[in-house]
Amino acid sequence: MIADAGYDSDAIRRCVKQRGIQVVICANPTRRKKPRLNRQTYRRRYLVEVFFHHLKRFRCLATRFEKTARHYLALLHVACSMIWLRERLPQ
Repeated sequence: MIADAGYDSDAIRRCVKQRGIQVVICANPTRRKKPRLNRQTYRRRYLVEVFFHHLKRFRCLATRFEKTARHYLALLHVACSMIWLRERLPQ
């Protein structure tokens, strides 16, 4: 489970570990003893967060202009394609 500091509590960590899941949560700044953080795995959460930030820049997706799921999914595909192309094409 990869999460940000908002989910850093002993209860959440204990519950997730009991289920046999590896916990990768950035320590809350107020925590006295900070547990080790697997930075390589935590970096994946950051990439997902940045991707959603890029998606929210498309106003029609963020405000859900399209009422039907079919049209919304089509716009999501277009937005993802545009993000991917911006990453790949030289500027």
